[in-house]
Amino acid sequence: MARLNVNIGALKLKNPVMTASGTFGYGLEFQDFMPLDGIGGIIVKGTTLKPREGNDYPRMAETPMGMLNCVGLQNKGVDYFAEHIYPQIKDIDTNMIVNVSGSSPEDYAECAARVDALEKIPAIELNISCPNVKDGGMAFGVTCAGAASVVRAVREAYHKTLIVKLSPNVTDITEIARAVEAEGADAVSLINTLMGMAVDIEKRRRVLSIGTGGLSGPAVKPVALRMVYQVAKAVKVPVVGLGGIMTAEDAIAFMMCGATAIEIGTANFLDPAVSIKVRDGIDAWLERHGISDVNEIIGTME
Repeated sequence: MARLNVNIGALKLKNPVMTASGTFGYGLEFQDFMPLDGIGGIIVKGTTLKPREGNDYPRMAETPMGMLNCVGLQNKGVDYFAEHIYPQIKDIDTNMIVNVSGSSPEDYAECAARVDALEKIPAIELNISCPNVKDGGMAFGVTCAGAASVVRAVREAYHKTLIVKLSPNVTDITEIARAVEAEGADAVSLINTLMGMAVDIEKRRRVLSIGTGGLSGPAVKPVALRMVYQVAKAVKVPVVGLGGIMTAEDAIAFMMCGATAIEIGTANFLDPAVSIKVRDGIDAWLERHGISDVNEIIGTME
């Protein structure tokens, strides 16, 4: 068996496979299907300072080779998480990572500070694709100044591994990556969903309740690979790759493009044990090619 452990800054992963926020609940929902301690990390659903109801239904739609969602970060807030969810997940033998969202830098920082106090949460993933309520709803992550403002505020309040999740809905994602690196991000993860829309031609209206939603699944993989490749060459911090990963071969492609680790998202809805299969598939591929350490393939694409 090849050596599969990788490091994201101070965060040590037993293998490079993690699950993407919003697609794996709090992990507990999947424990009947796979050993939760068998993967490198679980990124729990988006958590905000205050409870959020999310958007009205319908908020999911299938698309060719993917899906759209506009769930809207429905959650019961960070205090509920700390009191009710954390005790159930804190002893799972993997990295339990909280995805933190907010509507202002202050919101993000306060939420991150409360997670910081939880001993067995070693990292957060910062979702900067949330709308900035002060700027008319534009996502923080689509401007360098917006992204930097959130990371700066969170870095002051949070003292463990900080992964910043980047939005692909930008002209040049490398600029955003460099901006968050400069403010103290320990790693970046990409890509978040691409903005899309579905139309019901019989009703002559948009399918999703708020009109648009985030596109995920295999359809976004070529875009994600390109962006991971570009960002890995632009920053010195580790890159976590995601976007349409369905198989071990997909994961390996992301790592060859420069990702140190990967996240599996939409595929969890199709096969709740897919992350273990991807882990085993990476190991089998390395053995077939005579490679003893998964770190040897990171960034090796010519």
